Amino acid sequence: MDKFVYIAMTGARQNAAALQAHSNNLANISTTGFQRDFAQARSMPVFGETLPARVYAMTERPGTDFSPGVLQETGRDLDVAVNGEGWIAVQTPEGGEAYVRTGRLNIDALGMLRTADGFPVLGNGGPIAVPPEEKVEVGLDGTVSIRILGEDPNLLVTVDRLKLVKPELSQLKKGTDGLIRAEGAPPPVDAQVQIVSGFLEASNVSAVDEMTSILALSRQFELNVKMMRTAEEDSRAMARILQS
Repeated sequence: MDKFVYIAMTGARQNAAALQAHSNNLANISTTGFQRDFAQARSMPVFGETLPARVYAMTERPGTDFSPGVLQETGRDLDVAVNGEGWIAVQTPEGGEAYVRTGRLNIDALGMLRTADGFPVLGNGGPIAVPPEEKVEVGLDGTVSIRILGEDPNLLVTVDRLKLVKPELSQLKKGTDGLIRAEGAPPPVDAQVQIVSGFLEASNVSAVDEMTSILALSRQFELNVKMMRTAEEDSRAMARILQS
């Protein structure tokens, strides 16, 4: 009977983990650049001295949906998004390298170009520093140009270029902080990646899909809990029979 309970418990545990992932997706449906997470589990027979007659639920490596979201026009010069495949490199608090698809960029008091979350944006030689300027523009190839204070309005000076990369999706992994990181060495710059200025990429979460998944998982969780209660009732009934 305890094996029956354990089988139901593993199913309920995986349902709860999947519910958490889909609920987080739904909560971030309006978060710019958010990529939805998958919760994956599979049936795993138990092998031993007897035949594998019992099947438990086992977690597989969770994945992330890297499909692009819809581009939303903002008209702001420092709102940028990747057009097609590719990523924008940013610096993590630990000094490493991570990647985002879109960003509402800002220039801090020290002239550093940062994302809305405060991560420094990487260029050819590290974090990009912007001198005092009247206007900032980001070109299709990621080139950051400025109009210097007091200069001719038609004169733009190139400051740096965003580090744009296109690693294999199989090498990418999403961290608990929401940043995407590449396994192994940082990928090289890819000149084919293009940027659109004045746009932000929306979340790739579908509210209908997430709600449907949540409802289905809730029913499965209730079924597994009912199985555990049935196992408990059967155990009590068996104990009463043995006592009589």
